[in-house]
Amino acid sequence: MIEAAMIWNEPNNKSHWDPEVDPGWHLFADTLACAARALKDEAPALPTVLGGLSPIDPTFVQFLDAKRALDAVDVVAVHGFPLDWNLWQIGEWPQKLAEIRAVTPKPVWVTEVGVSTFGAEEVQVFGVDRTAALLVGRTPRIHWYSLYDLPQAWGATTRHKEAEGSSYYRHFYMGLLREDGSPKPALEHFARHTPAMGLCQWFHFEDHRLDEAVAWMRRLGVRYLRTGLSWADSFRPNALDWFDRQMEALAEFDVTVTFCFTPEHRGIAPHHSSAPLVKEEFAEFCAAMIRRYAGHVRPRADALAMPEPA
Repeated sequence: MIEAAMIWNEPNNKSHWDPEVDPGWHLFADTLACAARALKDEAPALPTVLGGLSPIDPTFVQFLDAKRALDAVDVVAVHGFPLDWNLWQIGEWPQKLAEIRAVTPKPVWVTEVGVSTFGAEEVQVFGVDRTAALLVGRTPRIHWYSLYDLPQAWGATTRHKEAEGSSYYRHFYMGLLREDGSPKPALEHFARHTPAMGLCQWFHFEDHRLDEAVAWMRRLGVRYLRTGLSWADSFRPNALDWFDRQMEALAEFDVTVTFCFTPEHRGIAPHHSSAPLVKEEFAEFCAAMIRRYAGHVRPRADALAMPEPA
């Protein structure tokens, strides 16, 4: 069931929203507000979520609030990878949550947190257990990123690709399962923390891993999942067939569905990170997807409740 609708992914990250197209993020604020209002008009009880902030930046929340862009947003989400990319230590997670709570009364979700096995698989084992100890019971949602390693042939969604050095290659080793589907040592540890911890797993268009992922999530005791429906993908042939298959396969889980990625022909610049030419077109895509899957929407109170500790 859809338990929440997230608007964009990491909007304050230059790899996901282009500040050269939108200096100061004013177009993003307008796009967020427009999409949130459209979602509320379509499904008033469905929680709306600000796309996970990366880096975790309270000033960005204050900026959006001052622009009245958060008026129709129910939840603020954050992403953190202190053992791979962030300039803070893993033990600072409670402080990072407190920094956001100091500037907004809205619930704060952690919709991506993870550890790469690029250097050593044992680091991920430590990271799973330490993250659970720091976050379970402190936030309503913790989405571990991710179930699968990113296939090498697909490429990571970053701004400068291989020029980022090891920072880029870490993206390919975030999974609890290797690219070939074999388990890493951290998988068993993750299972000890479900259902309090959920997953974030992006499924590419017509992703061959979908059915196997569902089987793994059942086996692991996962109850909630974050994934995405791409505005850019909606222009592909047979896009709705794929969206229907994906949402039907995931219907038994509590899904936070993320709407993002600008089609090249509908962006100010021809890139998925561009602000849209017409913000209402993105808003209508969000509303249309919720309208299409309205039978999968779950009650608001359940989605915002704090989970039981593992």
